[in-house]
Amino acid sequence: MRDSLGLPLASDRTGDLSWSCTVPRELVHRTSVAEVLLTDVRAERAGGFRAAACWPRSHITFPGDGSDRHSPLLVVETLRQLGIYLPLRWFGVPPTARMLIDDLRFVLHPGREPRVGLGCTEVTCDVEVTDPRRRPDGRLASVRLAVAYRAGGRLFARAGGGARFLSEARYAAVRADRLGSPQPAPVPGGRPDPALLGVARAADVVVARRAGGLAVEPADPGHPFYFDHASDHVPGMVLLEAARQAAAEISAGCLLRPTSGRMAAVSFTEYDPPAVVDTVAHDRTCVFRVRQGGGATTYGVLGFGRHDT
Repeated sequence: MRDSLGLPLASDRTGDLSWSCTVPRELVHRTSVAEVLLTDVRAERAGGFRAAACWPRSHITFPGDGSDRHSPLLVVETLRQLGIYLPLRWFGVPPTARMLIDDLRFVLHPGREPRVGLGCTEVTCDVEVTDPRRRPDGRLASVRLAVAYRAGGRLFARAGGGARFLSEARYAAVRADRLGSPQPAPVPGGRPDPALLGVARAADVVVARRAGGLAVEPADPGHPFYFDHASDHVPGMVLLEAARQAAAEISAGCLLRPTSGRMAAVSFTEYDPPAVVDTVAHDRTCVFRVRQGGGATTYGVLGFGRHDT
């Protein structure tokens, strides 16, 4: 039997996880297959899910830090893709629905994380879905996920968060005159040195020094990862990376690779006027706030310490 998307129903799928090919790109809201990390997801009889993710040896956006480690933001991107895929396949959310991230968290154990070797890294995810809330018509309104990441049977990271789902009509009503807002062309100048921020290319810089502070201004509005598909507001992954780059900038390049983090969204972050990232660093921790129009749209904290237990 197959679902409305022409895919085998979850109950038809048995056996071990596979890393041979990706899940359909539409089910993780990606346009490019190269940006799809998930390769398989199975429902467990005892509840929860097991998923396979393939982390590439090299990634144009997350090239690594010169060591043999993957970017910690791959943990978050895997969480994001699971947060879309599971509701679409198992909870009746239609493919046209819009997913909005409410909050996320992650913690990485550097002493346990897999090292980059030949080929990709095969990651296994144990996923717990909690607090599914439905609207009066039965459609899923929101859900929370908790994910444990393993490679070679070794637990090396945890992540979780909550997301909401809006129909196309509801999203249009919420966005009102901002619906379909285009991303403005980048303003030249003011961008920190990519090396200072720990990115490989100038196109990967998402912040710029402006009169009001460090603004969220992606250098490349067609970036293959951050803007794989059109969005009328600043995506959550851009905001998280902007916070990471702001931490690197304020610490003169000392705080580059977060091993933990939390982020919560209060409202949409618009392209115009550019939002500003405020940061306060203390030791190996950096608190951040994204503000726009006199209020905070997003806030959180990044940790750059070690978590070896």
